[in-house]
Formats: sequence, C-alpha cells, structure tokens
Amino acid sequence: MKTKDNLLLNVTYTTKPGKRTEFLNFLTQLGVVEQSKQEPGNLRYNYFYPLDSDEQLLLVEIWEDDEALALHVQTDHYKHLQSIKADYLIDTCIEKFYISPCQ
Repeated sequence: MKTKDNLLLNVTYTTKPGKRTEFLNFLTQLGVVEQSKQEPGNLRYNYFYPLDSDEQLLLVEIWEDDEALALHVQTDHYKHLQSIKADYLIDTCIEKFYISPCQ
C-alpha cells in the first residue's frame, strides 16, 4: 500500500538590506517558529541562511499533507507573520513539492 505523499515547501524570503537577522529574530521572539513546529501535521520547520546571499532566508517546511498546511495558514501566528512582511521583505518565493515520506 502506497503511503500518502508529504508536502515540502521551500520558502525563500528576500529581505530589505540589513534586515535578515532582525526578521528571523523577530519571528523567533513572536513564537512563530516554535508554534509552527508544534502544529499537528508539521514534520519540519527550519530556517537557513544561504551561503551566497546576505539578504535571503530559506524556510524549509514539511507537512503531512495539504490539510495540515491549510490549518497552518489559519493560525494566529501565521497571520501575524503575514502582517509584518512589509516591514522586512522585498519578496517571497514559494516552491511546493509532493514527496514520499522518509522511512
């Protein structure tokens, strides 16, 4: 029996000059990172600094399925993140993939 595919999101944030660390620190202080990690259906929620850019921040999210992601975007912490983006970001690029779960 085939298992249901997980949903992988690569979210690349391009921050305003000099705002990358401030943006990530603010998200951490607000609890966005920890609250997202604790949501039902969340398998991974980690931020990374790309080596070739001082203004980008990569968020790698893995959700059990589309339904888990749909619940995530309804949370207060997700909505708060959306409301502060204009203060810190120039662009957000989201890549979405369906992947087989790791065994």
